[in-house]
Amino acid sequence: MSDMTETTPGWLSSDELEMARARMPILYVEAVPVRVDDSGEVTSIGLLLRIGPDGTVSRALVSGRVLHHERVRDALLRHLEKDLGPVALPRVPASLQPFTVAEYFPTLGVTPYHDPRQHAVSLAYIVPVTGDCRPRQDALDLVWFSPQEAMLEAVQSEMPGGHGVLLKQALAHVGFVS
Repeated sequence: MSDMTETTPGWLSSDELEMARARMPILYVEAVPVRVDDSGEVTSIGLLLRIGPDGTVSRALVSGRVLHHERVRDALLRHLEKDLGPVALPRVPASLQPFTVAEYFPTLGVTPYHDPRQHAVSLAYIVPVTGDCRPRQDALDLVWFSPQEAMLEAVQSEMPGGHGVLLKQALAHVGFVS
């Protein structure tokens, strides 16, 4: 049985990706989708509901790799559309200054962020969305939480790999503290 290699430029076959992940950090983008009121204050945070490879249900942020020869802005928009649907109407900031850089390690405890597959560096953004969000791909649903609800330990404990920590940082960045 031959391995199907993706022919789209920038994509790696599963074997090539596994080899790259074993040898170098991979660049990712992550987005915290939010709804804002007329004054720009965050009123709700959207968290994806996913089923992991092991069958566990978890909450997640919009996340994905930056492809070879892809601008960060384009990667962010691609993953927002992939996870939230084509009419989410994200408002990507004019300046692509992330609110934080999260470094994921395959070894637990190096940072609060853990990805058993790889060492990854992720640029994290808060992105207001104004349209109708309809999760696609591997997301089951998108649930909107108030900032206060999103700060609850019960919600953050459903976010593996440090996404709960990243969510707390995003909320602190927009003025909410626990």
